[in-house]
Amino acid sequence: MLSSKLPDVGVSIFSRMTLLAQQTGALNLAQGFPDYDPPLVLREALARHALASGSHQYAPMPGLPRLRAAIAAQVSRLQPDAPAPDPDTEVTITAGATEALYGVLAAVVRPGDEVIILEPAYDLYGPAVRLQGGVPRYVRLPAPQFRPDWDEVRKALSPRTRLIMVNSPHNPSGAVFGAADWEALAALTEGTDILVLSDEVYEHLVFDGVLPGSARRHPGLRARSFVLSSFGKTYHATGWKVGYCLAPPALSAELRRVHQFVTFAVSTPTQHALADVLEADPTDAHARGLAGFYQAKRDEFAARLADTGWGLLPVPGGYFQLASYAALSTLPDLAFAEELARQWGVAVVPVSAFYHDGYNAGLVRFCFAKGPAMLHLAGERLARPPLVPGQ
Repeated sequence: MLSSKLPDVGVSIFSRMTLLAQQTGALNLAQGFPDYDPPLVLREALARHALASGSHQYAPMPGLPRLRAAIAAQVSRLQPDAPAPDPDTEVTITAGATEALYGVLAAVVRPGDEVIILEPAYDLYGPAVRLQGGVPRYVRLPAPQFRPDWDEVRKALSPRTRLIMVNSPHNPSGAVFGAADWEALAALTEGTDILVLSDEVYEHLVFDGVLPGSARRHPGLRARSFVLSSFGKTYHATGWKVGYCLAPPALSAELRRVHQFVTFAVSTPTQHALADVLEADPTDAHARGLAGFYQAKRDEFAARLADTGWGLLPVPGGYFQLASYAALSTLPDLAFAEELARQWGVAVVPVSAFYHDGYNAGLVRFCFAKGPAMLHLAGERLARPPLVPGQ
């Protein structure tokens, strides 16, 4: 008889709510993906390389040298206060940030090691730790700001703490670490062997004129941090599944030991296409323009839900909106999300799915990475009274 390693884990809430959207015809504001295409220049680059000879065999295991060099150059331009990463030893191309995250955990977490997870957290974090024999130690982020209480994080540390996982901008809340947060994290880990996994896939989506931070930009964190990024988020191409990890040479070497036996190499024509667009954008206009692009969507979505009974929480970054539905229903969040899809025609994610214990904060998550027509129609549906109020 097979004994499951994850007996309590079923189909992800994202797949579940997307399926419900398909079954009911609801607008899918649940799963975090745009409903518009990547930039035309990127699609054209992929078409060229998909047809070109010489682009159809394995890429080097760490990634195409030209793509790693282009990433290093961009990081150097966007983070002038930090040393440029060495493209040969500090940049690794992965099959999305998901593979990078799993690879880091597989590389450094041993049975019995403890990993600090700040929640609500992306639902991959805990299971991926457990699959390595690690022990998740959860610290709750206080609502509505969802910024860490670093005293609570300190209390969770033990001699067995191997890694602290952080995520800024944060999924699901959009919270963004400030300088004081990076300082606090550095102070907690100073003089220890604790490593940091910094999930920065929404790195360019920081709003209201705030400059993006990074674990790489803090001298006390740089030597102990794996920093994850995602081309899927940056170029509206989540289905391409290309990400990368920036880490010091010794840490990158450990990640690559795992990566070579999991994926080995990411799609060669896709890597060439991404290198093309990075090399052709020396001012990083695309990356620098994302904050304004998504801030406009945030503001449009919020304006459509003003004075409708939805309690919108602040969104400093990312492309998700958390909302309280306390004025609309007394149902638990999962039941309310199902009601919302069936009766209002909008699919969302209940925030309890981001807690290991299913904690119900009475919040749901909307994805506003959608085109104008979708946001307009969603706003109309969400502004009307529920057809069958949950009580």
